[in-house]
Amino acid sequence: MRIRIEGDELPGRAGAPQAETLRLGGVHVGVQRKQEIVGRVPVHEDRAVWELEVDSREVDGFIDVGGPWVHGRPGARFLYLSWGSTATGEFAMFRRAKLMFGDVPGELLRASAAGEGVLVGRLGLTGPDGGPRCARVRPPDITWTLE
Repeated sequence: MRIRIEGDELPGRAGAPQAETLRLGGVHVGVQRKQEIVGRVPVHEDRAVWELEVDSREVDGFIDVGGPWVHGRPGARFLYLSWGSTATGEFAMFRRAKLMFGDVPGELLRASAAGEGVLVGRLGLTGPDGGPRCARVRPPDITWTLE
């Protein structure tokens, strides 16, 4: 099944409360694939977009997902958006956001698994504290659609 995550309102954009500190720290956000953070986007960009392929199967009447992008145990699967600094030349993760598959409306998840469209999650990447969004991101802070 195909998934696209679209993030806007990155915390390093001009005028954001922590923008200068985050930009100077070389902060990036990416999606976690196993232990690797890929598709890293600098914190000052206008938006970030990641496109993923996720395995899916039906188990006991529910859609279960898996593959290298998916973390968590059955019934509690999620994607990680990971934040890190590149100030030392290497990516040093310091914060993560969880995008839970359990928060995706069932009919959208099932339709995407059936190949009826791309499952799209949209969220703002600045958290309530003005820094990088972290912890579990729940609706309405993330919206899910099928396109």
